[in-house]
Amino acid sequence: MLTTHRKQQILSLLKRNGQVIAKDVSQSMGVSEDTIRRDLRELAQEGLLQRVHGGALPASPAVADFAGRELLTPDGKVAIGRAAAKMIQPGQVVILDGGTTARQVARHIPLDLKATIVTHSPTIALELVNHPDVEVILIGGRMFKHSVVAVGAAAIEAIAQIHADTYFMGVTGIHPKTGLTTGDYEEAAVKRALSHAAAETIVLASSEKLNAASPYAVVSLAEISGIITEREAAAALTRPYEKLKIVVTRA
Repeated sequence: MLTTHRKQQILSLLKRNGQVIAKDVSQSMGVSEDTIRRDLRELAQEGLLQRVHGGALPASPAVADFAGRELLTPDGKVAIGRAAAKMIQPGQVVILDGGTTARQVARHIPLDLKATIVTHSPTIALELVNHPDVEVILIGGRMFKHSVVAVGAAAIEAIAQIHADTYFMGVTGIHPKTGLTTGDYEEAAVKRALSHAAAETIVLASSEKLNAASPYAVVSLAEISGIITEREAAAALTRPYEKLKIVVTRA
């Protein structure tokens, strides 16, 4: 079997099953596991899948930088932001992640809401400048320019002093096997610290991030209580999380 044909079959299996297991694929195709692992490695380098122990998972398509993602703000992200903003109650302390979907949350927070918003994203903080009764706590640190958020030891140290009600988390991938993932090691560490600083974590996940994976783990699915996604997200995408008793809100 030609390499190109073999890779096409691997991608077809991945799309159909949501994962590929190197041992099973090698047996079905009659080639060595080393050959399949090489194929997976090359496909991963092209950004077509995410390698994991023993095989591969779908790669998250959310790899563009903040400026690139700002140019593409589908209606689904706006709806997710609106739904999340409605969940914020007066008097709460809420952590709001960075990213384009989180920015939609900030844009839909009512002007008369009285609450505290904690964020490590200067873009989120700026969205709230004209909210007279929203206290904004801006976490500082080294600027991770790709996502326009603060990362590093200083950020994590500041986060440790916070006890919030809810954290609205943005990720690049959420998968039943790998949990919540993102594309940068330090950003994953900060997201993990933010999650641990809140009583509950709710994930903002447009449908292309469901059942996809990125290289760095944030937290397991056991550590989140809810997911907000688009109303049109396929039932097959959300079913694995609903089976785990995670509340899935369709915006």
